Amino acid sequence: MTRNVVLVGFSGSGKTTVGRELAIRLGLEFVDLDSAVEQKYHASIPHIFQKYGESVFRQCEYQTLMEKLAQSGLLIATGGGAPAFKDAMQQIKTHAFSVYLKLPEETLVYRLKNTKKRRPLTENLSQDELEEYVHETLRKRTPFYAMADLKVEEEKISIDEIALAISDHIL
Repeated sequence: MTRNVVLVGFSGSGKTTVGRELAIRLGLEFVDLDSAVEQKYHASIPHIFQKYGESVFRQCEYQTLMEKLAQSGLLIATGGGAPAFKDAMQQIKTHAFSVYLKLPEETLVYRLKNTKKRRPLTENLSQDELEEYVHETLRKRTPFYAMADLKVEEEKISIDEIALAISDHIL
């Protein structure tokens, strides 16, 4: 049984990008939790948010995460809010090796402002609103992210170094 690895961090922190590469290097199957939710519920994340609201989305996301954590050999890139919902972070720590991809607020704001990916919680915010959203939401979520087994300040470390650090912890 191969232990799962779960990447946590704020939206725009690079969980999907880093996760895809890391999965290959660690010999794990890559799972983007947002994509898994969309496949399971046959609806896009923006559609779920628009039609049912954030609370229903979080329930769907949580259920999908629990199903994935019950499997093995996966590298899971969570959504930014997933670890802060219910007991998700405790479940992640129980069933996987967790890694917090940490970036400075300014970098997160820049990435979210310039992303082509639709993000329901930030897509219609002004620059000032986006900065405030990132600051406040990061403040609320950081205690959950900080519970991760390994914290990686991504701007200061390469994917090779992340892969080595993770493999040292799980092997």
